[in-house]
Amino acid sequence: MEVWQAIILGIVQGLTEFLPISSSGHLIIFPWLLDWESGGLAFDTSLHLGTLTAVLVYFWRDIWSMIRVIPYALSKPLPIIKGESGDTERDHFARLGLLIAIASVPGAIVGALFMDEIEAFFHTEENSDRAIAVIATMLIVVGLAMLIAEKVGSHRHDIRRMSWLDAAWVGVGQALAALIPGTSRSGATLTAGLFRNLKRGEAARFSFLAGIPLIFGAGTLGLVDTIREGMTSAEAMNFLAGGIAAALVGFLAIWGMLRFLQRQSTHVFVYYRIAFGLVLFGLLIWR
Repeated sequence: MEVWQAIILGIVQGLTEFLPISSSGHLIIFPWLLDWESGGLAFDTSLHLGTLTAVLVYFWRDIWSMIRVIPYALSKPLPIIKGESGDTERDHFARLGLLIAIASVPGAIVGALFMDEIEAFFHTEENSDRAIAVIATMLIVVGLAMLIAEKVGSHRHDIRRMSWLDAAWVGVGQALAALIPGTSRSGATLTAGLFRNLKRGEAARFSFLAGIPLIFGAGTLGLVDTIREGMTSAEAMNFLAGGIAAALVGFLAIWGMLRFLQRQSTHVFVYYRIAFGLVLFGLLIWR
């Protein structure tokens, strides 16, 4: 892989990790369409670390506030989750942290149990056409689900009114995205939030925050393996180029997405997902 290819894929990762159109799907599709070599474990790790950096920098105040109240959150988790402990800022961030923990559990379980099988199916040459068909299907299916969520959701609630059940549904969305590329972690979690009557911007904000533990876990595991295996000088250049591109573009994507959803619906992403999925099916037929 050339450095310029690493930068392009870093840009793709930064955009698609936080827009509801599937980062894993696009990172499989681009090399398939352009016949690029795989960047390997080190490069995939750099992309995870890049988007992790973006979300940590953007939400550092919220993250720090949640870290500071961890002892308080653990001292009486059930009353805090139920909203019975009070309505102070300390209670809000303690509750937010606990809801994020709940939302992280399903995805972590799926990743631990099925990651090897997912890698074997979606990242091997012999399965490439079938993998693209699955991605195209999920692009369309989740796009239609997002459209339905837009229609039936009331868009009234903010994060302060979320219940543990709302967080669990977001977690189910994260698990589905971890299991099947093309689903989109942000797409599935945003859709789950809309179905649970969250405002669009609030659903996106919780989606980004809830993704931090899983992105951190994937990035950390990949980094440990990368350090163990080592990198060539070319791989190190791609690692830096892709990671920096993903971090910069990811930060801008978070900023833009939150502002966009304060004024607009998710329809543009629905249309994109459906159109792109149909294009992929067309390419599979005509290849």
